Amino acid sequence: MAANNPALREKLQELEHELEEGDITEKGYQKRRTLLLSQFLGGASDLAELKGLRVHSPDNTAHPSNNSRTASLAALNANSAQYGDYYDQRPEIPLQPARLDTMASGFGSFGDNRAQEGGFPSGGRPKELRLGIHNPAQRQSYGGDSLFLPKSPRSGERPAEPSMTTGTMVSGANYAFNPAYQVGYAKQQPGDNYESHAGTMMDSHGTMLGESQQGYFSDFAGQQGFDNGPPNSYGGGPHRYSISDAFSPTAAMAPPMLTTSDLPPPAALEYQMPLEPRDVPFAVYDPHDGNTPMSKFDNIAAVLRHRSRTTAKAPAYWVLDGKGKEIASITWDKLTSRAEKVAQVIRDKSSLYRGDRVALIYRDTEIIDFAIALLGCFIAGVVAVPINDLEDYAKLNLILTSTQAHLALTTDYNLKAFQRDITTQKLNWPRGVEWWKTNEFGSWHPKKKDDIPALTVPDLAYIEFSRAPTGDLRGVVMSHRTIMHQMACLSAIISTVPSNAAGDTFNSRLRDKNGRLMAGGSNRGEILLSYLDPRQGIGMILGVLLTVYGGHTTVWMENKAVETPGLYAFLITKYSATLMLSDYPGLKRAAYNYQQDPMTTRNFKKGIEPNFQHVKLCLIDTLTVDSEFHEVLADRWLRPMRNPRARELVAPMLCLPEHGGMVISMRDWLGGEERMGCPLKLDLESDTETDEKAEEKGKSTGTGFGSLIGGGNTTPIEQQGRTELSEVLLDREALKTNEVVVVAIGEEARKKAGSEPGTVRVGAFGFPIPDATLAVVDPETGLLASPHSVGEIWVDSPSLSGGFWALPKHTEQIFHARPYKFEQGDPTPMMVEPEFLRTGLLGTVIEGKLFVLGLYEDRLRQKVEWVEHGHEVAEHRYFFVQHIVVSIMKNVPKIYDCSAFDVFVNDEHLPIVLLESQSASTAPATSGGPPRQLDTALLDSLSERCMEVLMQEHHLRVYCVMITAPNTLPKVLKNGRREIGNMLCRREFDLGNLPCVHVKFGVERAVLNLPIGVDPMGGIWSPIASQTREDILSPGDKQYSGIDRREVVIDDRTSTPLNNFTSIVDLLQWRVARQADELSYCTIDGRGKEGKGITWKKFDTKVAAVAMYLRNKVKIKAGDHLILMYTHSEDFVYATHACFCLGVTAIPMAPLDQNRLNEDAPAFLHMVADYTVKAVLVNQDVDHLLKQKAVSQHIKQSAQVLKVSVPIVYNTSKPPKQNTGCRDLGLTMQPSWVQPGYPVLVWTYWTPDQRRIAVQLGHDTIMGMCKVQKETCQMTSSRPVLGCVRSTSGLGFIHTCLMGIFVGAPTYLVSPVEFAQNPVSLFLTLSRYKIKDTYATPQMLDYAMAIMPGKGFTLHELKNMMISAEGRPRVDVFQKVRLHFASSGLDRTAINTIYSHVLNPMIASRSYMCIEPIELWLDTGALRRGLIYPVDPDSDPKALLIQDSGMVPVSTQIAIVNPESRNLCHDGEYGEIWVDSEACVKSFYGSKDAFDSERFDGRTVDGDPNVQYVRTGDLGFLHNVSRPIGPNGAQVDMQVLFVLGNIGETFEINGLSHFPMDIEYSVEKCHRSIVPGGCAIFQAGGLIVVLVEVGRKAYLASIVPVIVNAILNEHQIVVDIVAFVNKGDFPRSRLGEKQRGKILASWVTRKMRTMAQFGIRDPDSALSDVTETIEPRSAIASLRNASVMASSLRNVEPAPQIVEEQERERQRASLQNSFVPLPTGISEMPAQNYNDLMGEPHRDGNGASITGEDTPTDSRMDHFELPVDNYDPQKNTLPDLNTSDFTIPSFVEFDHPDGPPPAVGPKPTKNPQIHEPDPEVGRGGDIWSLPSQQPRQGLRVQNGGVEDEDDDIWKQDAIMHMNLAGGR
Repeated sequence: MAANNPALREKLQELEHELEEGDITEKGYQKRRTLLLSQFLGGASDLAELKGLRVHSPDNTAHPSNNSRTASLAALNANSAQYGDYYDQRPEIPLQPARLDTMASGFGSFGDNRAQEGGFPSGGRPKELRLGIHNPAQRQSYGGDSLFLPKSPRSGERPAEPSMTTGTMVSGANYAFNPAYQVGYAKQQPGDNYESHAGTMMDSHGTMLGESQQGYFSDFAGQQGFDNGPPNSYGGGPHRYSISDAFSPTAAMAPPMLTTSDLPPPAALEYQMPLEPRDVPFAVYDPHDGNTPMSKFDNIAAVLRHRSRTTAKAPAYWVLDGKGKEIASITWDKLTSRAEKVAQVIRDKSSLYRGDRVALIYRDTEIIDFAIALLGCFIAGVVAVPINDLEDYAKLNLILTSTQAHLALTTDYNLKAFQRDITTQKLNWPRGVEWWKTNEFGSWHPKKKDDIPALTVPDLAYIEFSRAPTGDLRGVVMSHRTIMHQMACLSAIISTVPSNAAGDTFNSRLRDKNGRLMAGGSNRGEILLSYLDPRQGIGMILGVLLTVYGGHTTVWMENKAVETPGLYAFLITKYSATLMLSDYPGLKRAAYNYQQDPMTTRNFKKGIEPNFQHVKLCLIDTLTVDSEFHEVLADRWLRPMRNPRARELVAPMLCLPEHGGMVISMRDWLGGEERMGCPLKLDLESDTETDEKAEEKGKSTGTGFGSLIGGGNTTPIEQQGRTELSEVLLDREALKTNEVVVVAIGEEARKKAGSEPGTVRVGAFGFPIPDATLAVVDPETGLLASPHSVGEIWVDSPSLSGGFWALPKHTEQIFHARPYKFEQGDPTPMMVEPEFLRTGLLGTVIEGKLFVLGLYEDRLRQKVEWVEHGHEVAEHRYFFVQHIVVSIMKNVPKIYDCSAFDVFVNDEHLPIVLLESQSASTAPATSGGPPRQLDTALLDSLSERCMEVLMQEHHLRVYCVMITAPNTLPKVLKNGRREIGNMLCRREFDLGNLPCVHVKFGVERAVLNLPIGVDPMGGIWSPIASQTREDILSPGDKQYSGIDRREVVIDDRTSTPLNNFTSIVDLLQWRVARQADELSYCTIDGRGKEGKGITWKKFDTKVAAVAMYLRNKVKIKAGDHLILMYTHSEDFVYATHACFCLGVTAIPMAPLDQNRLNEDAPAFLHMVADYTVKAVLVNQDVDHLLKQKAVSQHIKQSAQVLKVSVPIVYNTSKPPKQNTGCRDLGLTMQPSWVQPGYPVLVWTYWTPDQRRIAVQLGHDTIMGMCKVQKETCQMTSSRPVLGCVRSTSGLGFIHTCLMGIFVGAPTYLVSPVEFAQNPVSLFLTLSRYKIKDTYATPQMLDYAMAIMPGKGFTLHELKNMMISAEGRPRVDVFQKVRLHFASSGLDRTAINTIYSHVLNPMIASRSYMCIEPIELWLDTGALRRGLIYPVDPDSDPKALLIQDSGMVPVSTQIAIVNPESRNLCHDGEYGEIWVDSEACVKSFYGSKDAFDSERFDGRTVDGDPNVQYVRTGDLGFLHNVSRPIGPNGAQVDMQVLFVLGNIGETFEINGLSHFPMDIEYSVEKCHRSIVPGGCAIFQAGGLIVVLVEVGRKAYLASIVPVIVNAILNEHQIVVDIVAFVNKGDFPRSRLGEKQRGKILASWVTRKMRTMAQFGIRDPDSALSDVTETIEPRSAIASLRNASVMASSLRNVEPAPQIVEEQERERQRASLQNSFVPLPTGISEMPAQNYNDLMGEPHRDGNGASITGEDTPTDSRMDHFELPVDNYDPQKNTLPDLNTSDFTIPSFVEFDHPDGPPPAVGPKPTKNPQIHEPDPEVGRGGDIWSLPSQQPRQGLRVQNGGVEDEDDDIWKQDAIMHMNLAGGR
């Protein structure tokens, strides 16, 4: 800044030195620094010394270029950039050629360029605003007066002091309210030393900004409003306000360059160039004084002072209440003196600097107080911030904070109301804001005339906050110069309106030399009658600013006054209104009231006949023109009220409510349209052009100036046509492709409007306002639109704001957008001058006039596809919400209101329709009565009708219809009235928050792009699909690992080869002999205290004691089966080894859980029965548990039911003492016991569904597991072993019972019970005993981290914490554990996942790999096809993150094999994981199934035939990586295993494979009401069902689309049924795992207690309508029970006629021959529920809720509850159903509760009759519906004869799914 100016630098250094020495205060420093800067850098502002609007006369034809509209932007920049940045150079953009421009300033224009008016040089805008760059270096953003610099002084003069005084304000003044000094306020904020800003309203740095907020406002922009918001749920399409990265030219990025082949044809390069601006061909004079040009005033404050001098006693305002009574009025002198008083108080008492922001908080009825405050701010030179929504505290706070307003002006009434609200809602006052009551200020009377202070106004005048369609608040900045432009423009338009005065033959168009009308002009202002909100938008521009500018009188009334019949007309007459400011709802109410009862209006006041003769214009604030209503308004209301110009009065105004509210187009009589450069006469093709017309056309292209002087070379008739409100009939079909085809125009359009089908009637606003450049641009590409097409309206005018407050990125994108075009033959897009404001309005220009069809957000799009010449063609069709709403309201009954929007899901736009209907209301019919029941059949038919209507009238394929009660959808405020805000609806829809009671889908029609696999029938493992992958991947490597056999295992202490020992028993005896007195076992309690240590010798005697007890007392023989049910203790270890000594088969089992006896007792008894268990061994704790009455009785009763005899329980805690060891007692191993097939140990695994999988271990396997564990983990005798959780099987058992013996190290035992009570005890043990290797589960770590801090112990000695995962590892575990235990010194490489399996406790391990987990992001589309394709997560947001499970351990080899063909998979695909290892078990226990034995004899076709693999049933792949972990950072190659999930849980849809866990995760994170881990997806009976656990009961229908969309978007499938269960009813295991089998079984048997069910697919079948039977999906393209190859415009043939029964047989056959076994040793749980057996009370009645107190969605048709099995069928009778014809699913009456469940519809027999759609019936030649939707011959009749058979099929199907799921 000072670098180029040594003198300035020197002075600044002096000043800083003074500050450091303490000679001046911070505030003084800021002030003097400001003045210094103004002296040295003030030159730029000399340029900006403009003299307001000197608008030239027709004689002066110099038109300098107009590149204005940026006064407010310039002020913005002054706030947002350092001065140094002003001098940054910017590449010169060639200036556009000089444009004809008439609203010239004192320099001849509004400013030649941005530099001149904004205070920065011709280098252009500062770089921050150019690119929206955040500038963190800024410090002095808001300090002092530096933002608005006074003119630099002439040489020799003192620099001018700022005109503000900085006296402090007296806090005791009665008009000030400071919450900091209010009683009780300090108490609300304890500990917050809040210091009032009453004195200076500055912080210690004098920057109006506390230190705490400095970061928040570190640059002018603050943070972008959207950056931190929730992302658009589905990645949304290119909505103007969405966050998607859809191409937008406004992001300072050109369209992509084209290759020569891509260049558009010359015809396509026809662009509608921006319309050139028109002129105001005369100067604007004061309406009250024809000699005062308005261009002499620089700002509104100056005009106000002029008004008080010239029209002091004329009325400025009359304010009327809702009944038309006057409640306030004020004259110009009073208004001015009160405004001057407000300005004086701000100047003298507030210490605010020029340009600081002041909030204005007034109600709409307080228009006078509001105007006084606003004008007072203008006079004082501060920036006003009107805040209109007093109830919205969050909005108020946001505005105060973002504008840093420390002063708020309001009235006494508002302050009291606000104080009351804040107290009742227990809120805190906005901090640092002082409140002044302006109604108590009084008036200001200068002692002398000369005392009036000079006006020194900043560039900015006010900031208007409004909500974007998305609901986000944004402030639009308005500069004084912009306001003066607006005023001149509006005054010019109003002054040229032809008046109604008659009797003068003089041509009313003629003007004198100065441009004044020679006839008809009157020296009085207008009388404006308005009911629009005067605090914002056009209501404020006309009602406050124009009122002052023109000295008009504004009569403002409350908008409810319009609703009183006759009152509006009476007020227009009474006040002789010349201008009416209104909107359509108000006018419609008035006009229709008059139609219904004209006499009420005519006789409203006796003796006063309504007379509208003075009215010149009826201004209507709207975004779209309602031409039909204009006819009613003009001919049936205005004309009968005696206005002869009725048709000319009607003037719709196109305003921009989101961008400051200014009008950009309305009808006017200014002329000059020849200059716009577009055709002004449309030639319809049908018209033949006569010579006359051609001649006329030739004339109109004359000089272009004639019409401005009145008359000239255009005929008056044509001129009249130009000022008329034009209207056109457009072809509706053409509009869908953005084309504009005019069917009729003008009078012809009016005549044809009702009769011409397929057309849309659209009315025009008029030409763009003078000085506005208007372009029509394609909003998606940023290219100029072609002449006859719909595009977004972009406009540039000096009357428009320059940007948003504090949102530079959005300012750049929306206010400074640049359109592009292609030149012929040039592939580079050309930028088109100038910069435009994007209005977000879609429309077109016809004959130079603007036609608007709606907001960009109000347009839906939908893709359509068809085949043309053998090629598929896809295009978008566009639909306007307004047209859709009209169609629905006309054709669908009982609809109160509606809206529509589209959502971007799965890369296509899907239309959603929202209906409000009284039928959806559950409000009681009588006050205090019960809630009304919903008529679901009616709601369903309304939805269906809505879909049909939109299909027939618009060919719109609706995706989803949702119905809510009236007035429940989100609303936006427009002129005090609430309208449905469809972008707010869209946001609430995405969040699942709409209060919706009914939802219906039309997915078959709407969803097109569902992917299909290579073999839709065979799936990804079929030969075709496998071959396709091989063709892609070959000649890649095959996937198999190397193997380290490690034949010899050496004991580190004695160097003895441990492989000499055939059993752990022998090894134990050797340890006893070699290290008898060393510690072998020790128990640690919950407090970390050691129990009594057990030496090896003692251990041997303990084992011997138990063995002798068993042999002598229990009479155990070799080969007997014993269940070992112990708590985690030494007793358990003794019993295990005693069983080994005796050759007994030990079956360890966890103690029964008292809380889950209904699961555990049957499981225990089934084991007893299946394995003929001789006895149960227990310790003291378990013995005590089993003797408890509840437990013993439960077991006893269950045993009786199951006909099982309970074996005797023996407590081995205190056996007869032995002093000798096992060998001495002859307890030695028989050779037969160590043979490979001998069952020494049986491990039982329980799936989450409590289904048992049992594997047997021989001594060879036990030794093999120990060997792999020791060698892989490098375990030695010097480091102890720890046993804690899961000690009955797997690694837990190995560490607890075996590893200490195998390596000769002591074993410490920590009980899981003690761990649960005090988790830290485990970590203290790990730390104290320097345990090197330990075993943990994700659940126990989650538990520990949740309740204990990760400090107080050190874990740097722990080298290997093995976290077991039975499938795909959780990706969050590593990071959570690392962070939680970081302070304890746990090395990140010590946290290691291992892949544990029923058949091998450690198939792969990350132990000692010395690297963090390897993460891969996989392409989900490729994964579904069986391919592995790593991607970058930044480029593919849907990518799936997985972590590796490690490398193969010692003596282990892994192969990845195609489960069907048994060929090794290539790199780049996944397959089944096959393992060959010494640690693999050899067989399931007790299984005689050949299928099971096949799992242990996996032999590859193309690998080594001698290797016998074990098949895991899990899918995964091997992946090669390199990491720098070698010596000196050398790269080391590693081959790691990635596990994807169990093949039995996957399901295939359309030949693509899906992992349920991924879909469930998508669902669980899509809505906050869904419980974490509370979703299960499964296939049953050919339907894809999603079961969801939710925490709320109300409005479940609104969550359904969120779930369906999440699954469709991320997984490309459409589910069939979404069912909800209440929180807590979701079946989970004791470890919180989902019980998938139980879920499936209870669903299939109709026992699932759901709150609600919604059918998604096949509205003609499934659950969509209970009145029909569920139709089998056999005759349609179900493609493996799933999705449909849907297409929009293709004729979908029901080609693949899948016979479901044969398909099921084929599946079953393939399953028999494929890899997934029926898991062995599985004891299926009995079908009965043990709850019932144990005497629990049955539920009464039906489970279905009929009253529905909690939710209005309970009893409905496509969403009904499944009752429990003992319901009363009478309670479920449905109205008007002839139940003799068919049976309603799940409502059939059973003969007895335990009878078979009902069938779900007729299952096809072996050769089912396939119904072809009859072309004669229903929709003939219907190409939109799928076969499933096309009518069959009536309803299917349920066949009672096949019910039993069907049941068997259902059950088999369910069991098959269960077995697949459990086959791990």
